[in-house]
Amino acid sequence: MKEVILGKYGELALKGLNKSHFEAILTREIKERLAPLGEFSVTRAQSTVYIEPQNEAAERAVGDAFYEVQHVFGITAVARAAVAEKDMDSILRTAKDYVPQFLYGAKTFKAEAKRSDKKFPLTSPEISAAVGRAICEVMRGRIKVDVTSPDVTVITEIREAGAYIHAGTFPGAGGLPYGTSGKALLLLSGGIDSPVAGYMMARRGVRIEAVHFESYPYTSEQARDKVLELARILCEYTRTMNVHVVSVTKIQEELRKCCDEDYFTLLLRRSMMRLAERVAKKCGASALITGESVGQVASQTMEALTVTDCAVNMPVFRPCIGMDKDEIVVRSRQIGTFETSVLPYEDCCTIFTPRHPKTKPELEKVLAQEAKYDYKTLEDEAIAGETVYPVKRKIMG
Repeated sequence: MKEVILGKYGELALKGLNKSHFEAILTREIKERLAPLGEFSVTRAQSTVYIEPQNEAAERAVGDAFYEVQHVFGITAVARAAVAEKDMDSILRTAKDYVPQFLYGAKTFKAEAKRSDKKFPLTSPEISAAVGRAICEVMRGRIKVDVTSPDVTVITEIREAGAYIHAGTFPGAGGLPYGTSGKALLLLSGGIDSPVAGYMMARRGVRIEAVHFESYPYTSEQARDKVLELARILCEYTRTMNVHVVSVTKIQEELRKCCDEDYFTLLLRRSMMRLAERVAKKCGASALITGESVGQVASQTMEALTVTDCAVNMPVFRPCIGMDKDEIVVRSRQIGTFETSVLPYEDCCTIFTPRHPKTKPELEKVLAQEAKYDYKTLEDEAIAGETVYPVKRKIMG
């Protein structure tokens, strides 16, 4: 029996004249992800990607391939399906042989049919009724039909290329194919918010690199390793990512000596933004990404964000800006970063924290504080000491 994976488009199906560009990138991403698992053919038709194993290694790796396709941005739903000839004898025989393995443990099921090939002689209700009867026969009373709230929905799709039978679809990553929306640099702190922000922008097709600011020896090597692990988790979706590590220790020490304490966080963040912009220009990124959420902490009030943005000329994307902490935590659990994000290692933003930070700063006063120290020289030194860590996902197979 031939088994394939069906990957369904989402908003990609609504694209106009540039649709083929998005589809080509999506197809290439799937092929490159599946290459270590075996030989697969990847074709497109009717807003669906068909992934078919072409050798024994690929046939053995269909489960791993299914996982890979679920993590491809641009695919909203994924199904493992058996292929049948476009006649009812073949469809019913395939349904009897293939579907029962997905019904064990279920108490109820429902049969549906989707007939995009209108030349097929039976209607969708007739197909679903026949398939339902066939499954009831082979299951011999171990499962019942429930058309309102079934445990499993068995779907027969009649398409131009053939008939496909599967036990329902599973969610895909959604969004747009990775790399179709330009490139941006993520400020990756090691907390809960910034990995979520990076994921959300990558899901919109933005290729990302990351920059991490450390304050060694005030922060540890374990804190750096934690950030690299967060990047690796994001690579489940992006496959690769460069993490640029920049030390801001001297900048923080100089701020502590020269500037008023309540401006410390704002001045540090302005310096980090300038450094991030320089890194972004070097790596070809045209925007910055942060995990800030308005009002969450003192440096994320509207006034503070305005002062921070004034330090750079590059667009700053904040996909978490309207989310509360609970919503961000839910998303971090979904993408697998939460457990790593809460590991108890200090980051640079928790060092020398002011007791009463400014929440409604005025730009003129901030600039006056900034003039008290030679930030340009310190930032030049920080950039000169930058270290780049190439991060890759773990390869299956």
